Amino acid sequence: MTQPQRDRLAAAQTELLRALLADGATPPGFDEDRVRIEKRALRNKRRGIVEMVRPDVADELGERFRPLFDAYAETHPKEDGTRFREDAARFADWAVARGELKPPKKKRWWQRST
Repeated sequence: MTQPQRDRLAAAQTELLRALLADGATPPGFDEDRVRIEKRALRNKRRGIVEMVRPDVADELGERFRPLFDAYAETHPKEDGTRFREDAARFADWAVARGELKPPKKKRWWQRST
């Protein structure tokens, strides 16, 4: 494979990842319906993991959890190397900043476990 071919392949892969994980358009040569279905499946998986890792956030948001998480995921794709606990914490911080969640109570020094 020549370097120009590698460059084109890398660009196509980047476009596909942007379409699957963020708010990118389906790249030419890919079936738009299949990309949409895969995008939904990946988002559902990510949302389910965040819900398992932070059930307190999902419980507090209730019915708003799904649409809020989907809005968050659209503009905040999971970064390479980010653990799911970090991803869940970032979502919670985002929801607090938007006023959707109550800010966590700060623990006092005498309430901390040792």
